Amino acid sequence: MKIALINENSQAAKNEMICDNLKKVVEPMGHTVYNYGMYSADDETQLTYVMNGLLAAILLNSKAADFVVTGCGTGEGAMLALNAFPGVLCGHVVDAEDAFMFAQINDGNAIALPFAKGFGWGAELTLQYVFEKLFGCESGGGYPKERVVPEQRNKKILDGVKEITHKDIMTILKEIDQDFLKNTISGPKFQEYFFENCQVPEIAEYLKSVLN
Repeated sequence: MKIALINENSQAAKNEMICDNLKKVVEPMGHTVYNYGMYSADDETQLTYVMNGLLAAILLNSKAADFVVTGCGTGEGAMLALNAFPGVLCGHVVDAEDAFMFAQINDGNAIALPFAKGFGWGAELTLQYVFEKLFGCESGGGYPKERVVPEQRNKKILDGVKEITHKDIMTILKEIDQDFLKNTISGPKFQEYFFENCQVPEIAEYLKSVLN
């Protein structure tokens, strides 16, 4: 699995610590982490949680990433921003129980973590436990087991609803403010990571035109 990590500007100083703990847990499982930043609070590209919603949608809809880990101070804004886009199902995850339930019941492709709320002593342990429960087993298995069938049925219904209620990603990329789009994808590692992993040529070609 290709896992993308994205931090917004208010929590950028924690990027290295979050990335280290994510890699510590998921790389032994065979997953690969791509750190899209922000890497520090002083980065030239200042990502907001709204920009991270757009960036997450680009990565997931192009299949450049299979899963996105992001967040903000409370995690709420990031969750709302990601869920505003097609092809993204983002859960608000506070602890390991949330992570396990979201993976098994909702089978989403992104989480938003609260990187400022309750993020004190032992924060790195909380992250490790969350990542272990989130990525340690195949998602969508259901919980408890007697609820598997209705949970999986509801997930398919939700996916169908989102296809109706959201514009497709190419329409969004073309209609959204182009300066906003360009700023969102202007991070120092975006071109290196994205274009080698993107599996939808139409998206890649359009973003190349925006960057140029």
